[in-house]
Amino acid sequence: MMLGTLFIISAPSGGGKTSLVAALLEKLSHVKVSVSHTTRAPRMGEVDGVNYFFVSEAQFKKYQQNDYFLESANVFNNFYGTSKEWVLKELEAGRDVILEIDWQGANHVKAQMECVSIFIVPPSKEALLERLMARKQDSDEVIASRMSKASAEISHCHEYDYLVVNDNFELALEDLVNIFKAQRLRTARQKIRYKDLLETFN
Repeated sequence: MMLGTLFIISAPSGGGKTSLVAALLEKLSHVKVSVSHTTRAPRMGEVDGVNYFFVSEAQFKKYQQNDYFLESANVFNNFYGTSKEWVLKELEAGRDVILEIDWQGANHVKAQMECVSIFIVPPSKEALLERLMARKQDSDEVIASRMSKASAEISHCHEYDYLVVNDNFELALEDLVNIFKAQRLRTARQKIRYKDLLETFN
């Protein structure tokens, strides 16, 4: 069986990553998103086991000590981590897996296994600020912190395989879909998929 591909998708807070990934999943049935463990409190509408696995800080640190996570990070004073076992199981089943993590987590994963990395950026600082304010989830102080962090995050975009600018949502979604489809058409993967066909030409 052809193994799935591990995709890393990063973006500054408010960059539109969550909406784009949700729309991508509706178009590609072979793709799944890793559900991270986190110590932060659930936001309105979030469901445990669907959006995140919400755990205590003590439980999270226990997971870290037992090498449970493929990667973990402290983001805005909350911990996030990706289950190593779950990711490998999905890849072995032939499904592509998305990790929605920051550049530091991306570097950690890249050092451990093969993956394809994508960075999503907003069309401008002004657009990013408008999106953060429109969410009405954070205080002015938190928004200012997110804006400051966004500049630092975007400075690492050159470390990724692909860059998608989320100006027009539909065009950005099309770019994402094309990246995922192209990966499945790479020669190394197609040789496995069409092994019997190719052998008829020998």
